Amino acid sequence: MSWWATLMAMVQVVSALGVIILVLIQHGKGADMGAAFGSGSSGSLFGATGSANFMSRATAGLATVFFLMTLGLAFVGYQKPQAPASVMETSPSVAPDVPEARRPVGSSEKSAPAGDIPK
Repeated sequence: MSWWATLMAMVQVVSALGVIILVLIQHGKGADMGAAFGSGSSGSLFGATGSANFMSRATAGLATVFFLMTLGLAFVGYQKPQAPASVMETSPSVAPDVPEARRPVGSSEKSAPAGDIPK
């Protein structure tokens, strides 16, 4: 795996964890009804509506980063297999173990003419 793919994978994991944390922190739509009866607190660090806007925008931003990293990893990880154009272009990885024919000492490398072979 190249360093680029490793970096994208790390950013993807961090953004996924960020999305999970932000979604769990946010209040649902039904939480406002509970706050009306005294069980919730409308005072927060970002104000009554400021936290909803900030959290939803941060969640959307991290989700966008997550999806972009997913597409980037799919693009980097996709490798089309390179098939040879013909069977003749492939070479065996290991040469076959074929013993050479033994020749008598003193024989020449040239083959004998067809007429000199005894029948």
